[in-house]
Amino acid sequence: MSEPSLPRKCVAELIGTFILVYVGAGAAAITILLANGESSKSSFLSSGIGALGGLADWLSIGLAFAFAITGAFYIFGHISGCHINPAVTIALWTVKRFPGRDVAPYIISQLSGAIVASISFVGIVGTRAATIGGSGATALFPGISYLQGILNEIVISFILMLVIMALAIYGRGSKPFSGLIIGLVVAGGITTTGNISGASFNPARTLGPYVANSLFGGPDLWSQFPIYVIGPLIGTIIAAFVYTYLAESKTG
Repeated sequence: MSEPSLPRKCVAELIGTFILVYVGAGAAAITILLANGESSKSSFLSSGIGALGGLADWLSIGLAFAFAITGAFYIFGHISGCHINPAVTIALWTVKRFPGRDVAPYIISQLSGAIVASISFVGIVGTRAATIGGSGATALFPGISYLQGILNEIVISFILMLVIMALAIYGRGSKPFSGLIIGLVVAGGITTTGNISGASFNPARTLGPYVANSLFGGPDLWSQFPIYVIGPLIGTIIAAFVYTYLAESKTG
């Protein structure tokens, strides 16, 4: 088969990110709606999914993300690599595993897919998905500082990128369960640290719900958005360099 063209890869990234955000962030919004009924609470509106407390809630949300990532990986992995995360794309570029000319088109496609997904979800469920469910937006748990949120996003993004490097890059996607394992790592991070920062891993995953909230009267969380850019970028870039060093030292 010939190499897919850049436009086809971008469409794959857009749809893949759409699946991730519609299913994953949508599950978070529905969880809040189920927990909160039809009336809003200030704790949910001010903190997004950071106000959820039950481990079962986070496990459910984590598994929804895992299912979405697994499906997207097997659908689009052979077309675009299924980054569906700007931090992953940038990290791969920094270790020369992704061409620089494709970085901006990939990121634009990912962000667009996330925004369309969140707007579509609110349009289908109704504005209560934003006003009550916060569109499933990530936010700091009460009592967690800005720095703690960034550090958590660094750690979980670091772990995720190590797995991506091992299975999807150096493993060349040949391992049959690569997509499932990557998805389950995200599920584990969400289950464990959702009550710290909402466990985003991904600037696009956070951007989509933030935009939908702005459009449909959901919580204003934009002051926290840098957490979900800085943390994932630092974590994925460090992991990409660390794994490249370890793998190439081993084979060199």
